[in-house]
Amino acid sequence: MAGGGSVARSEGRKYEGGVTAFVVIACLVAAMGGLMFGYDIGISGGVTSMDSFLKQFFPHVYKKQHGNDDHKENMYCKFDDHLLTLFTSSLYLAALIASFFASATTRRYGRKASMLFGGLVFLAGAVLNGAAVNVAMLIIGRLMLGVGVGFANQSVPVYLSEMAPANLRGALNIGFQMAITIGILAANLINYGTSKIKSGWGWRISLGLAAAPAILFTVGSLFLPDTPNSILERGNHEKAKKMLQRIRGTSNVDEEFQDLVDASTAAKQVEHPWKNFTGRKYRPQLIICTFIPFFQQLTGINVIMFYAPVLFKTLGFGDDASLMSAVITGVVNVVATMVSVYSVDKLGRKALFLEGGVQMIICQVVVAAMIGRAFGSEGEAGDMSKSVSSLMLFFICAYVAAFAWSWGPLGWLVPSEVCPLEIRSAGQATNVSVNMFFTFVIGQFFLSMLCHMKFGLFLFFGGFVIIMTIFIYYFVPETKNVPIEDMNQVWKEHGFWSKHVSNDNVTTSPP
Repeated sequence: MAGGGSVARSEGRKYEGGVTAFVVIACLVAAMGGLMFGYDIGISGGVTSMDSFLKQFFPHVYKKQHGNDDHKENMYCKFDDHLLTLFTSSLYLAALIASFFASATTRRYGRKASMLFGGLVFLAGAVLNGAAVNVAMLIIGRLMLGVGVGFANQSVPVYLSEMAPANLRGALNIGFQMAITIGILAANLINYGTSKIKSGWGWRISLGLAAAPAILFTVGSLFLPDTPNSILERGNHEKAKKMLQRIRGTSNVDEEFQDLVDASTAAKQVEHPWKNFTGRKYRPQLIICTFIPFFQQLTGINVIMFYAPVLFKTLGFGDDASLMSAVITGVVNVVATMVSVYSVDKLGRKALFLEGGVQMIICQVVVAAMIGRAFGSEGEAGDMSKSVSSLMLFFICAYVAAFAWSWGPLGWLVPSEVCPLEIRSAGQATNVSVNMFFTFVIGQFFLSMLCHMKFGLFLFFGGFVIIMTIFIYYFVPETKNVPIEDMNQVWKEHGFWSKHVSNDNVTTSPP
């Protein structure tokens, strides 16, 4: 099909063995890294909507929010403060920088070592945040959390992709996104509970409990095996083959092991993975690993995930109602991610991407229209009826659901599976760093953008969803059921990329 739409393509070769309890447990433990990331995404917005937290660390925002009734505050600008948003966004700036160091660690010392280090640093940051007495301690703690997230997000998706058999790689890899959604929901529930503590120290519990997922992830990392790919990358063939036999549940792994050896040999010939990754030979992977995380953040999802309580409070929901609405969107997020786990290896990646994109566009246009009708362009406070509030919450939940079974999990899955071993660490570092950079941008500037763009902000994100849906249709190949070491073949069989890659990009062994 011209332009790179759907093409007929045979699925990858079938190896001996299948999914084992050992590999499922290993993947579940590794996916705990998503709990850390998700908890942090969910906790910051709830904490920054708590009056006790604002009074202690951001009193000027508290006074602005509870100002003189005679002063009509623009509803869109109630929380517009760059120091307040720095509390949320600083983590992602640290994760951006850490991802480049994590790439070298993951390649040289293995995926397990990178996960362990990330868990330990995140744990230290959680303790510092829970004990914070000034803004400096908050920001330093957030930076440490960011380092942990950078290392975990670099290593976990790669670990899951390498451990899973091809026919279940999507479902097991999405375990990472499932853990993120569970972390977000847990954070929303904890915020709802701690906001009821009348003495005003509930925010300390919310921030300090980030240590819980960090402990689970760190302790779990101590007992995880490393992947056969990583063991081979460090030169131990016999150990790698035994590990492959163990995770596949069969001794007959010669064909798959030989493919891993061939990929490892090719990888060792690459002295400068970053230089190679930016070269013409790997242009398709570079574009996928750059544009997919860029587009993932420009869906606008972190507007909901970071600032759900703040956003709902801005839109006229009461304090309790705003936190409970965030809990509801968190539940929808978890349930919808389960849809992706079930369907990603059946329907494929592109079908979920495309359906999710269309659904998000519709929801964003409707929400923008409703907000514009309620507050106008001047942001004057108005009464939003219970029925209108409920309808808006429904469309926000429908938007969250669309993201949760499409761009949420697939934004991590697809970049982690399309790169051959010789550039896999560089590709994942690019994926994480681009994701973290634009997460930082959205986290830092969303409240200012809401203040200046008003309800048009949702149309702004909707416009990007249209562009990214077109991008998926024309430029992203279907990778369902393709063995990870055979992934280069999809570029030669894709309607657009087949014209731009040479035959030496295809490194598969004959069946």
